[in-house]
Amino acid sequence: MLELDNVSSAYGRVPMLRNVMLHVKQGELVCLLGPNGAGKTTLFRVVTDLVHPTEGKVTICGKQASAVGTEKIASLGIGLVPEGRRLFPQLTVLENVRLGFDAVTGGNNKHAFEQRLQETCALFPRVKERLLQGAGTLSGGEQAMVALVRAIIGQPKMIIMDEPSLGLSPKLIDEYFDITHEINRQGTTVLLIEQNAEKGLSIADRGYLMVKGQIVATDSAEALLESDVVRDAYF
Repeated sequence: MLELDNVSSAYGRVPMLRNVMLHVKQGELVCLLGPNGAGKTTLFRVVTDLVHPTEGKVTICGKQASAVGTEKIASLGIGLVPEGRRLFPQLTVLENVRLGFDAVTGGNNKHAFEQRLQETCALFPRVKERLLQGAGTLSGGEQAMVALVRAIIGQPKMIIMDEPSLGLSPKLIDEYFDITHEINRQGTTVLLIEQNAEKGLSIADRGYLMVKGQIVATDSAEALLESDVVRDAYF
């Protein structure tokens, strides 16, 4: 569903990604790990065509990201959870969630939205309680849940999540990752970009380790959890 083929990128003259090879197959939950400054968020921006590769290509659902464009990535069936949630604080929770549905589906079926809202909120009771509340008034944990609901409400084929655990309490992190795992079990492909190696790999099928813009290790999640390369990268 997603393939990065020998992708490099830079900010001006500063190299950020170097010859990245990465793929995510349908139904997988793949975790991209790395310490601060590894280039993980740059990879998210390259995948969503916010940053253009200087070399290589990104293919999503059989199409090159550069040909699709950022504004139409969701229409391919891709749900996005960007770093920092990126909610519209002046809109209600319901309005934020509706934007996610419309981006994937085109937004022409009100009945389908209402049905999906009920189904999705069964996983997120706190979000249901706050549908008419301004998104900017929510706690950090609540905003994280709304961002995830916004990403999955349109039943995307795949969701791409950038550092979703940042700023969450340990209890909320556990809850968030349990829900993410359940979403994957229900059939949604997931690329989880995450600094928390233990939590990310605990729910993943496979993983990649990125250091200084390069993939330095890739293996099953279980093998990476025991890997000295992962320990060295963090400690």
